[in-house]
Amino acid sequence: MIDLKYIEKNFDEAAAKLKKKGVDTQTLERLKTLFGKLKEANAALETAQAEQNSMSKLFGQYKREGKDVGELKAKVDANKERIVQLQEKAREAEAALYEVALAIPNFPDDSVPEGEDEEDNVELRKVLEPKTFDFEPLEHWALAEKNGWIDFERGVKLAKSRFSVLRGDAARLERALINFFLDTNREKGFEELCVPFMNNAQMLQGTGQLPKFEDDLFKIEGEDLYLIPTAEVPLTNMYNNEILPESELPALMTGYTPCFRKEAGSAGRDTRGMIRQHQFDKVEMVAIAHPDKSDEVFEMMVQNASDILTALGLPHRVVELCTGDLGFSAARTIDLEVWLPGQNKYREISSISNTRDFQARRAKIRFKDGKKNRLVHTLNGSALAVGRTLIAIMENYQKEDGSIEIPEVLKPYM
Repeated sequence: MIDLKYIEKNFDEAAAKLKKKGVDTQTLERLKTLFGKLKEANAALETAQAEQNSMSKLFGQYKREGKDVGELKAKVDANKERIVQLQEKAREAEAALYEVALAIPNFPDDSVPEGEDEEDNVELRKVLEPKTFDFEPLEHWALAEKNGWIDFERGVKLAKSRFSVLRGDAARLERALINFFLDTNREKGFEELCVPFMNNAQMLQGTGQLPKFEDDLFKIEGEDLYLIPTAEVPLTNMYNNEILPESELPALMTGYTPCFRKEAGSAGRDTRGMIRQHQFDKVEMVAIAHPDKSDEVFEMMVQNASDILTALGLPHRVVELCTGDLGFSAARTIDLEVWLPGQNKYREISSISNTRDFQARRAKIRFKDGKKNRLVHTLNGSALAVGRTLIAIMENYQKEDGSIEIPEVLKPYM
């Protein structure tokens, strides 16, 4: 969650930053009004409490002097009732402010390029040159049909649109990729975890999916549980409401999970093939870092994801997201986009973000800095989205007859 104390003291500066992430003037004005109401409610409560302290002292003095305390007692009792009412009013004002604040995105870092959407993102570098084909490369869905790798029709029959079934070598390749990603991450110092694929609302609020993105989540009827949209949720919340020793930072974690998303905001996009599914596999990296070291950890995570793509022989580019394309919780994000020759374009395959203390404040994740407790920085990123990697291998390793080679690093897993 955003730092409310910072916003209250530096409202105009904070508002300017939030506008870069698309927060409208009406929301900002509402926030300002709620700050005023809370300040007013707290001031009234403090005044009443000060009056109560004064009268309590006077009450003792009257008793010692033998004076009649009847009238004073009536005033004390009336003020007690008033304090209860003012406490409730202050609580309501704070709750109203907190409710709005939960839907306010993180501040972008000052270094993030300004822009409105993905068209304004900045390419930092390209890694590996795309292969030149002496035939017209096919897209993954055509290759899937030739090889019998992906059954789209039966995926729809079993569930609904945007579900698919991997068959034969495709299913084996999916499993091989998961193991390769986990092994690589573990070698880089990430602890491997196997986590629940359902989390409760408190965990999803901690990482920023709730309340703003509830429509994108699959809710379990009758339970305080949701299917996770990413392993970022359980991995980050491993330390929800905990205080870590500074010596344990950074805590590096990785895990495989299926991810479940309604993709409510992407109607009509990527409806063909397996680019945008309601269920997909992903291997995630999460770091709980010291605030002074999070930039260093961020660069390590970006490089790790890039190294995995390089090991697979997949051309890709590294892109810095602009302010308008940053995710809700992110202060800074770098995307890795893999080259898909069938589509003749780069497509996102990993998104690595530093959320600074935004998620830590929501999830109350802290570390012991001497005698003081401080908020950690949390980072997350894909290493990698498994289905999109499978697609990239299909398109980049296709032969003229439609058959598909397997990258050398995956052959031991196959």
